[in-house]
Amino acid sequence: MDKPFWKTTPLEAMTETQWESLCDGCGKCCLAKLEDEDTGEIHWTSVGCRLFDAQLCACSDYANRLTRVSDCVKLTPQNVRTIVWLPSTCGYRLVAEGRDLEDWHPLVSGSRETVHAAGISVRGRITASEEDLVDVDEYLDHMLDEEL
Repeated sequence: MDKPFWKTTPLEAMTETQWESLCDGCGKCCLAKLEDEDTGEIHWTSVGCRLFDAQLCACSDYANRLTRVSDCVKLTPQNVRTIVWLPSTCGYRLVAEGRDLEDWHPLVSGSRETVHAAGISVRGRITASEEDLVDVDEYLDHMLDEEL
């Protein structure tokens, strides 16, 4: 049996379809994260991006997200190796580090629902949208003890 593409194809050589399929749909990238200016430590919040659809656990305007959200980060083969806030479960991160995808990843399971069933996604865990918060201090009320 042939090995799956993520085990044989370097990130830089993947087609756009292959690249996009590495996303497991967890929604963790779409959570607001706070960085400690002194230590660089990343603190996770349960605040979703203003474009995040918490029911679908997906961006409501993925095609235009980079123009509509000034601090949205487009993941690339180059930056997934250096972004410190990528979730430990992220398919991009796992493949970039030479590790395999988890059993619940849609490319392995064949279903987009297994990431939610495994409790990996943020579905049902969003407590606020960034569009509802006026002051940065309000994010502190939604700060998590650890990555979801």
